[in-house]
Amino acid sequence: MAKRPTIADLAREANVSTATVDRVLNARCPVRQETARRVCEAARTIGYNAAGLMHQRPQRNLPEYRLGFILRKPGEHFYEDFAREVKAAVVAAQSFRGIPQIEFAPSHAPGDLVALLEDVGARCHAVAMVAPDHPAITAAVEQLKSNGIPVFSLLSDFAAGVREGYLGLNNRKVGRTAAWMFSKAAKRPGKVAVLVVSHRFQGPELREIGFRSYFREKAPTFEVLDTRVNLDTRQITYEATLDLMQREPELVGFYVAGGSMEGAIAALREEDKGRDLLAIVNEITPESRAALADDVIAMAVATPLPRLCRELITLMARVIETGTSVTPWQTFLPFEIYLPENI
Repeated sequence: MAKRPTIADLAREANVSTATVDRVLNARCPVRQETARRVCEAARTIGYNAAGLMHQRPQRNLPEYRLGFILRKPGEHFYEDFAREVKAAVVAAQSFRGIPQIEFAPSHAPGDLVALLEDVGARCHAVAMVAPDHPAITAAVEQLKSNGIPVFSLLSDFAAGVREGYLGLNNRKVGRTAAWMFSKAAKRPGKVAVLVVSHRFQGPELREIGFRSYFREKAPTFEVLDTRVNLDTRQITYEATLDLMQREPELVGFYVAGGSMEGAIAALREEDKGRDLLAIVNEITPESRAALADDVIAMAVATPLPRLCRELITLMARVIETGTSVTPWQTFLPFEIYLPENI
C-alpha cells in the first residue's frame, strides 16, 4: 500500500515550513494568500487528503467584492458572450471572492442608463459599463466617484476625466484597419457607406474618424458617403443598407462601424446580386461567422473578451483595495481579425 503524504511531504513540495502548512491547514493567520495557494496546489499535486478542505479555507479568508456590470442588448450573442466571460473572470479571481451583478440596459437613452447606473452603484463596490458619452451619464459617474464607487468605461469611452479608466480597443486604429482592408480588397474604387449606432457613442465615432482619415490620406479614389445612424436597430440597419444599394450605383461596399450588423448582413444576402459589394463589420458572432463563411462579408474586427474581462476584474479589485487613480487611464487591447480563411 502506498504511503499517505504527510505534512512534511507537503511542506517540502510547497517549499515552506511545516509550521506554515499547519497555519494553512487550520486557517491561522498570518499567511500570505500566495503562500496559501502554493500550499493548496502542492496538496493537490501529491494527493494530500485534506486538499479540498485546504482549498476552501483560504477562500473564506478572502475579501468579498460586489462588482457591477452594465451591458447592452439582452439576448444579443455578443453581449451574452460578454456576460459569460465576466462571470468566468470573477469566479477565477484568486485574491478576492467576487459577486458579479450583471444588468442589461433596456435602451441607450441617457435617463434609463443613469437610473440603472445609480441602482447598480448603490449595491456594488465598483461598476463597469458600456454607454454613450452624455453629460447626464458623466454627472452620475461623478456622483458615484464622490461616494467612493469607481466607474469603468468598456468598449466605447465616456465620462473622460471622471471615470476611473477605459478598457477596450483603440477604435481609431480599428477604423483605419478596416479602411486599409477595404482599399486593398475592393474590386474597384467608388463610394463607401458607413453605419454607426449614434453620434453619442465614442467607439463607433472614432472608428468612423479613423476610417475616413485613412481614405483621405491613402486612398482618395474612394468616396466615403455621409454617415448613416442605425440606432443599433437591426431593422433600421437592414432598411438603410437596402436603400443605399438601390440608390447608389457606384457603391462598392459598407463598413458597419457599430451595432446591428445583422441587418446589413441580411440585406446583403438578399440583394447583393452580381455587384460584389465589400462589407466589414465589428465583433464575431454566429451571424458574422456564417457571413464570413459564405463570403457575404470580408472581415470582422473583434474584441478579445476573455482577456478584457480578466484585466477588468484585476483592475476593479485593485482600485477597490488601493483607491482611485490620480489620473484616469486607458487600456487598449489588441484586436482580433477574422477573415473567411481563418474562421
